Amino acid sequence: MNTPLMPKATAVWLVDNTALSFEQIANFCDLHVLEVKGIADGDVASGINGLSPLQNNQLTREEIDRCEADPDARLQLRPSTVPMPAKRVKGPRYTPIARRQEKPDAIAFLVKTFPDLKDAQIIKLIGTTKNTIGTIRERTHWNMANIQARDPVLLGLCKQQDLDREVAKVSDGKTATELKAEVEAAEQAAKSASNFEADALAFANKGKSNEAAPYAIPDALFKLASQNRDGGDGA
Repeated sequence: MNTPLMPKATAVWLVDNTALSFEQIANFCDLHVLEVKGIADGDVASGINGLSPLQNNQLTREEIDRCEADPDARLQLRPSTVPMPAKRVKGPRYTPIARRQEKPDAIAFLVKTFPDLKDAQIIKLIGTTKNTIGTIRERTHWNMANIQARDPVLLGLCKQQDLDREVAKVSDGKTATELKAEVEAAEQAAKSASNFEADALAFANKGKSNEAAPYAIPDALFKLASQNRDGGDGA
């Protein structure tokens, strides 16, 4: 049930100017019966001036008379004739100025982790422009050297539920968390493979060095022995 404007002030006026029961006033103003009784006794809302629901067209005198004649009746609020404000069309999410510099990092994360996301979806999630997304995709952004891919949810630029919903549209129902885990696992596997290859190459080079060493020492000793022999013959 809708309540009148300024319920307590309206209740004060109804207590002072009508013969309505406490239950009827409490029901209309969405107050507790004991609260209405306190208003009548002067213990509650003693400093509040009464507000007439007749003057602001929330009730009619006929409606009050009807309920005064029937203690079981309930007051009905008059429909408002004031036009309701137009519903605001949902646009890009507002981002505080202090966080706007973090948007390129969030775009880089989305482009890298969810490459199938469309530009329109990224714009909807973090409120950026198509041009900015394009420069980051092509790595031609003016500040590309300083951009680090960071999760927009952790940056506070979008909600996890919104990100999951957009990702599910392009990933056969998988959530953003699931795809992120897959990307991280693939990166870890590639890193491990690269480290293994580097270790194997280092081990192979070390083996070649050990093979060459035994021949290098005898050669040096042979030259030294030759020099000593030549010196001895000359003496």
